Amino acid sequence: MFDMMGMMGKVKELQEKMKQAQDEVQFLTATAESGGGLVKATANGKRNVVKLEIDESLLTPQDREMLADLVVAAVNKALDEVGEKAKEELKNKTAGLMPNLPGLDLGNFGL
Repeated sequence: MFDMMGMMGKVKELQEKMKQAQDEVQFLTATAESGGGLVKATANGKRNVVKLEIDESLLTPQDREMLADLVVAAVNKALDEVGEKAKEELKNKTAGLMPNLPGLDLGNFGL
C-alpha cells in the first residue's frame, strides 16, 4: 500500500538535503587553462569567474585576438568543470532520496 506520510517525509528530507547542497556548492571552485597554461580561469559553484591569470607573454598587440580566444576557452572550461562538480555534489547529498531517472538533469535545481 502507498505510504503517503513516508513519501512526504522523503520529500521534506530531499528538500533539506538540496538546500544544504546549494548552500555548500558556492564554495566549490574549478580552475581550467588554455594555451598550455598561458591563460587560467577559476570559477566558483555559483558559476562566476573569480580569478583570471594571463601570462605576460600574451600582453602584446599582435596577440590580442589569440588572447581573447584563450580567455574564452579557459573560462568556458572552468565553468563546465565547476558545473560538473556541483552536479556531483548534489548527487552525493541526495543519494538514496531521489530515484535514478534517465535524463534527469541535476543542474536544473538551482545550481
